[in-house]
Amino acid sequence: MTMSGIAFPSLHHRKRKRSGWRGLLYIAPAMALVTVFFVLPVLFTVWMSLHKWPLLGKPAWIGFGNYVRMVSDARFMAALGFTAHYTIIVTIAIFALAFPLAMFVEKPRPLVSAYRTIIFLPVVVGLASASLLWVWLANVDSGLFAPLMQRLGLTNGRINLLADFDTAFLTIIVMVVWKIAGFTMIILLTGLQAIPAELTEAARIDGARRWQRFRYLTLPLMRRTMALALILSVTGSILAFDQFYIMTSGGPQNRMISVVYYIFNQSFVSFNLGYGAALSIALLAILVTISIFQLWLLNVGDERP
Repeated sequence: MTMSGIAFPSLHHRKRKRSGWRGLLYIAPAMALVTVFFVLPVLFTVWMSLHKWPLLGKPAWIGFGNYVRMVSDARFMAALGFTAHYTIIVTIAIFALAFPLAMFVEKPRPLVSAYRTIIFLPVVVGLASASLLWVWLANVDSGLFAPLMQRLGLTNGRINLLADFDTAFLTIIVMVVWKIAGFTMIILLTGLQAIPAELTEAARIDGARRWQRFRYLTLPLMRRTMALALILSVTGSILAFDQFYIMTSGGPQNRMISVVYYIFNQSFVSFNLGYGAALSIALLAILVTISIFQLWLLNVGDERP
């Protein structure tokens, strides 16, 4: 609207501007928390990573020296390889159990609510507490696993499951699957319940068998839910620390040192805070890459105008 050649902002424009400022005011507390507890610590970690930063003494600027050291650090590469190996195996194991469980508790049946509760119960136990529980269960003298395996004829005598790499690794995998599968099941169950029953019924009436309905109907419609569960599982596995620290202390023969465990050792055992900060930034870059892949995975196949 104009008057004598002078333009005035419309009432609608002024309302939109006030609404925008009001929205910023509403999110200001969250932005402040993110800035204080995430952005600033990350920036400070980046600054630390560019220094030789001992626990005691004056930090010394070394530029990208810590990152150059990282590339030639055989122990870090070994930790990265072990973490990738662990992540692949535990993710496959979790999905192999969680998906059938989700399909089982998704159908109406007697006591289905009780089944869901029982399966989900381990999730509410803290990972550190679960690790301590399984350390006791695997104890040769007072635990339950060693005498049970002996009575079943699986072993000639009582063995320490956490003393050998293979048995210790298998024990940790089983513990993590027991602890996490219920959470993944709930995510997958949400996706299954979001599939319209009319589509499944129409496919059944058209003669599609159970496997065909699963392959061509359930899986495509579950793509986004499965991608979310996959990324959460992979991210959590990459950040694994408690189970290795509590159950094996990185052993046997330091073969169970994950990336986070190695960062912990460098930062708080060897007191190489600068190098630990550089390792943390490298791990953050890996997680950001996975997040970008998640966004692509969630959007792939969408119809574009």
